[in-house]
Amino acid sequence: MYLSPAWFKFLLNIYPPYLGAGIKVEQIHEDWYGIRVSMKLRWYNRNAVHVHFGGSLYSMVDPHLMLMHMQLLGKDFIVWDKAASISFIRPGKGKVTADFMLTKKDIEKVIEKTCNGKVFEPTYDIEIKNEKGKVVARVTKELYIKRK
Repeated sequence: MYLSPAWFKFLLNIYPPYLGAGIKVEQIHEDWYGIRVSMKLRWYNRNAVHVHFGGSLYSMVDPHLMLMHMQLLGKDFIVWDKAASISFIRPGKGKVTADFMLTKKDIEKVIEKTCNGKVFEPTYDIEIKNEKGKVVARVTKELYIKRK
């Protein structure tokens, strides 16, 4: 699963659940430390009150932190999504985006915390924003990371 960012972006953008929800991976940084995902409001991804369906909002942020860690840590690590929660702040209208950014310090911390077979369960907060930069939803993700 260790692919170039461009190839991986292409695969995610043709992934049927993403196509069906109208989710688009706009950018994956060449070094894997950043990803930008967006979703336009369409008739097929809105709810009964004509705003973004909550399940689609969560889907657009679901796999990325896990995938970034897998790419950055390599095959010697087990990386799983462990838990998530989402808080809806305001109705999602129009195009919404989410940015994922990791730092070298984040990865160094994972390596340090998993030495000697220890499990590390970092948490990350992601904001989904509308076109005006206002927060539509906040997602907290918890990962499970362990050396093989």
